[in-house]
Amino acid sequence: MATRVAVVTGANKGIGFGIVRNLCRLFKGDVLLTARSAERGEAAVKKLKEEGLSAKFHQLDINDKQSIKNLRDYLLNEYGGLDVLVNNAAIAYTYDSPASVLEQAENTVGTNFFATRDVCNILFPILRPHARVVNVSSSAGMLQRIPSQEIRARFASPTLTEDELVAIVNEYLDDVRNGVQKQKGWPPTTYIASKVPLTALTFIQQRNFDKDPREDIIVNAVHPGYVDTDMTCHKGHLTIEQGAEAPTFLALLPPNVKEPKGQMVWFDKRIVNWFTDK
Repeated sequence: MATRVAVVTGANKGIGFGIVRNLCRLFKGDVLLTARSAERGEAAVKKLKEEGLSAKFHQLDINDKQSIKNLRDYLLNEYGGLDVLVNNAAIAYTYDSPASVLEQAENTVGTNFFATRDVCNILFPILRPHARVVNVSSSAGMLQRIPSQEIRARFASPTLTEDELVAIVNEYLDDVRNGVQKQKGWPPTTYIASKVPLTALTFIQQRNFDKDPREDIIVNAVHPGYVDTDMTCHKGHLTIEQGAEAPTFLALLPPNVKEPKGQMVWFDKRIVNWFTDK
């Protein structure tokens, strides 16, 4: 029987590192810690080794499709497939960033939505039956964060396709380029504009998995909480260990569970209604 394998993106520090640490303890198989920087990634693996935990490093830049394909080929050659994928890699600008709104929008949405979508589209074909996918979203990824009722309705459509979702996101970027995003009712921050579509993508992905011949593949979105990390400028009140709890829980869901399945899960493992924020 092939060795099972889990992959965590953006995992050399923060919540991603915490998830890898948990999986090293709890997942029955190999755990791949991925990061853009080989130096930082290997240092993270070494730190885990000092704690008596074993992870493997593989370089991954989610903004580079060839890098994703290299990971896919490695997984196929070494394991014949993939059992757990935690899409944790993301970026966020600080509120006082001097970067223009357009630069922030293109980079944040480009990484948090489009690049994560690339990871999914390249790695989903090698998922094995009973695979688990976790999209690390945010409370910022809730539908009510969008001011425009009309735009919310488009995101909330139960028949929304991935192509239609991409078109909505590209429309947002076009409106930012034209400086009319506020008037149109788009989110007030580029981070929200990246996490709402990521969460919406999760629901589309589960609908597709429900029709997939491979048995019992589940994807969920998760808000890990306001965690003390570099991304929050260390203002978060939760520890990295606390932030890693819910993503780890979703990564290790047992076979054939009824829920959470294609849902939004809070840091305390509650399923929340993405549409109403409750």
